[in-house]
Amino acid sequence: MTMRNILIAMLVLGAPRAALACPVCFGQNDSPMAAATNMGIIAMLGVVVGVLACFATFFIHLMRRERLVADHTGASYTAPGSNAQEGTAQC
Repeated sequence: MTMRNILIAMLVLGAPRAALACPVCFGQNDSPMAAATNMGIIAMLGVVVGVLACFATFFIHLMRRERLVADHTGASYTAPGSNAQEGTAQC
């Protein structure tokens, strides 16, 4: 196990510095790899914004539906078949 760790450490330390960083880190902001990295970041942000928008839309839909049910029944929603009255205990 320790021989494997030593070999990995030697490979990491022996690798050229250029292999350890992207072109943006070395100041090549106009390289195709930097443009692809930026487009990948934008695509991931687009997915995150889309998912959050779907969650928000779903919760807005639930709130509107609850309001519609409350307006239709004239009161807040109670479970079907329940005969509960406010302020009385059910045994």
